Order: sequence, then structure tokens, then C-alpha cells
Amino acid sequence: METTHARDAATTPSRATASPPGPGAAFLLAQLGSYAAAQFAERVAELDLVPAQTGLLRAVAASPGQSQQALAQLLGTPPSRLVALVDALEERGILQRRRNPDDRRLHALHLTEAGQLLLRRIGKAARAHNDAFCRALDPTERDQLRAMLTRIADDHDLTPGVHPGYRNL
Repeated sequence: METTHARDAATTPSRATASPPGPGAAFLLAQLGSYAAAQFAERVAELDLVPAQTGLLRAVAASPGQSQQALAQLLGTPPSRLVALVDALEERGILQRRRNPDDRRLHALHLTEAGQLLLRRIGKAARAHNDAFCRALDPTERDQLRAMLTRIADDHDLTPGVHPGYRNL
């Protein structure tokens, strides 16, 4: 009679003969994240933007009228660093600061018409980037990957839609 241990040993490759394990999931995510960020930066550079500006524009569009302080908190960046991003976009006529009607000490941020047009171009670039990046996956696999990555991000309490790179601006 064969023992369970003997049967398992016969069907399980030994560490000496097994191929070495590949990189872990965290490493692959970091590798792909770095690559994806660099590729996205190249795409938005064609729009004369840096990724941090695109994220700021998305945040303003998602909730027009937020104060700079509220946006800085949402993005996890120091308010002084956010001011420089806002200044550059305001100078280009993409963002507009308006006095907050509830608290005149605060500035409410809004996209201008030019900002709304630019945001549509950013969306088009982002979709092309996603399609190129995930070209090895069929639509069902893309949905599965997104669902799994969302679960991991939620487990780590990451703010949905906000790149953690804002903390390092």
C-alpha cells in the first residue's frame, strides 16, 4: 500500500529539479507600473502636460468648485506643491480660480472651456494607452485583471483614481 507521503513525493517536483520561481506579483506590478507611467508620460507630453497635471484636471472635472486645499488633501500632496500645478494650468487658460461663495478666503477651481476640450483629448490618450498596454489580454481578461487590481488597491486603502505619486511632488 502506497503512503500519502510517497505518492505526493512522486508527483511533486523536488526543489532541485523544479524550475526557479519567477518574480512575485508585487515585483511584476511595480515593473509594469513604472513602464506604464513612463509610457503615459510620453503620451501626455504630446499635449504639453505632465501626468500630475492630467490627474489634477480629472479631479477638478469630477468635482468642480473644490478648493485647492480640498484637492491637495484628496491627492495627498502638500498644498504648496498643488499651487504650482494650478498656477501653470491657469496661465494656459485651462483652469480658472474663482472665489468660493461660501468662504471668500478659498479659491474654487473650475475647468475652462479649453480645459474641458483638453480633458477630452487626455481621455482619448488614456484609452489608447490602456489599449496598447493591455493588448495581450482579451476583453474578459482585461475586466478580470481590473477587478483583481481594484480588490488589491481597496485592501491597501488607496484612493480610487488617485496616483500615489502625488505624495512625492
